[in-house]
Amino acid sequence: MTGTPGEPMPLTEVEATARAAHEGQTDKAGRPYAEHLRAVAEGVRARGGDEEQIAAAWLHDAIEDDALSAQWLEQAALTHRTKNIVLALTKRPGESPEKYAQRILATPGALLVKEADLAHNANPSRLSRLDDEATRKRLTEKYTRMRALLGLELPPV
Repeated sequence: MTGTPGEPMPLTEVEATARAAHEGQTDKAGRPYAEHLRAVAEGVRARGGDEEQIAAAWLHDAIEDDALSAQWLEQAALTHRTKNIVLALTKRPGESPEKYAQRILATPGALLVKEADLAHNANPSRLSRLDDEATRKRLTEKYTRMRALLGLELPPV
């Protein structure tokens, strides 16, 4: 980790770290996982998110997907707010959607990142790449439910 002592790593380094951590991983449609991370980071930026939220967007799935460890996150040259957002967005095994949503809502800055994540996950063109209609339906329902739990309006069709 570079950067000046006491300074958070620059976004370019956060992006490179996230890309390296998820190297070789693909999404459910077989696309490189880094495409999802980039889309979420761009979605956060487009929604007016700040650098801490954009950094969290790049790292939002790193712990959950075992791409990086919680210990790495704890020691990383990131702000406390970025770390808190990443931890809030890390779904725990067996955790209910309600509890997950409550943690996101209670963490400053996390809702915007999750909104960008859901927007990309539920994008009809992304979902259309899935071969299985049952999976498309299940994921659409899952994302719609999470948006409702978070108090987010449904995106225009």
